Amino acid sequence: MDPTVLVQMLIAAIGAIILYTFLGFVPGTDETSVLVPVTLALVLAGLQPIVILTFFIAAIVTLNLTNAVPTALVGLPGGVMSTPMMEHSLLLKREGRAAETIKKMAAGSAVGTVIAIPISLAIASLIVPYAQTLRSYSSLLLAIGAVVLALLGKNRVLSLVAILPMSLLFQGMLALYRQQGVIPEDGTVSVSFFLGITIGPLLVSLLGLLNTKQRAAMERHHPTLVEVSRHDTSGQSLRPTRILTRDELRRTSLASLITTPLFFLSPVGLTFLLGEAMAGSSKDPVRHANRAVTSMNGIAHASYLSGTIIPLVAIGIPLSPVAIGPASALFNAPPVFSLDHNLHQLLTTGQFIAAIVLGASIALVLTYIIAVRYSYQITYFVMSKIPHEAVLGLFIGFIVLLAYLDAGVMNIFGVLLVGIACGTLNRLGVSYGVQFMTLYASPWIVANLL
Repeated sequence: MDPTVLVQMLIAAIGAIILYTFLGFVPGTDETSVLVPVTLALVLAGLQPIVILTFFIAAIVTLNLTNAVPTALVGLPGGVMSTPMMEHSLLLKREGRAAETIKKMAAGSAVGTVIAIPISLAIASLIVPYAQTLRSYSSLLLAIGAVVLALLGKNRVLSLVAILPMSLLFQGMLALYRQQGVIPEDGTVSVSFFLGITIGPLLVSLLGLLNTKQRAAMERHHPTLVEVSRHDTSGQSLRPTRILTRDELRRTSLASLITTPLFFLSPVGLTFLLGEAMAGSSKDPVRHANRAVTSMNGIAHASYLSGTIIPLVAIGIPLSPVAIGPASALFNAPPVFSLDHNLHQLLTTGQFIAAIVLGASIALVLTYIIAVRYSYQITYFVMSKIPHEAVLGLFIGFIVLLAYLDAGVMNIFGVLLVGIACGTLNRLGVSYGVQFMTLYASPWIVANLL
């Protein structure tokens, strides 16, 4: 490998670790909203594909681990993936075990990462012979995926009903753009619409503040007092086998092993279902909670890595919730990447392995040490010095900029419309997964509907 490219890969991995270590410690940030804009910016900036993949793998390993830390220390979910751990983390925090919980979360993450990468690459190699067949039916598979995700959610009927109206919205706006000459006849702005879906719930909340009656009816609270645990986590073993009991190691390994082939299912859903299943039943609530947080962190890493690696290496189209969501810029980022020209076509198998192993290894080692040794200091700094609103405002501004670059001023209002519609549906119970899958399936759905 060219030494210059290797240096760029190292810099990209370290940059991802630094950025997402701090973002991961900010409670309430959504994984998709903080991963997609930055990855997309790197793609549009013209970085080499292998460098972009290294960055992204390091980013998801870092973010999934650091997102769990505020859950253990502060009792606030760092992101969507850490939500399933809330109840167990709060119990352990009340027992004064926050420092121990962070170590077990970090160890669980290490187990999930180590298991998921080789198994994902093996599964991808098995799928490769069928890749062309899968690609030829990709539009149909995406439509089926939208239906499957709708059926797997809690609000099944609502999610199923929402698929057709959302498809008409996405394709209707594209037709309007083409008719008005905003984009070429073969042009698309699907990435902007994707980002509109991402900020939808936040956008609906912000616009709700402009409603005088709704604003007046809102509850007022005193400033929330957040207690950051001061337990010292330094000077202790970093080895996962010393941190986890044999039972916890066995359960986390099994959970990660089961999760990896299920890359086409929702990571949050898998974390809930398999995490609780692996926690089992125990009369000791602390033991039960330790099993749960450890297994859930392993599942979170395994689901994100497999959901990125398998579709990207084997097929080249987004056929998992992770690929359609956080990893979407690796598959489709016009004018640089398209569904027929992306990392799948641009990288060799050896380059895929190098980027994945390098990005994950560096991120796992550094973030693991940071989470175990310096979680209190970083959490205290983030909670006291970095306003949550500032982070959200930064990414909203980023999305507005990308919308303008995609299709001018009209598209800013188009993304606003998508955000309001999809944010409202999200509030009603239509998940991100169903909305993202519908966006990609909408050309096939509308064409066959007509």
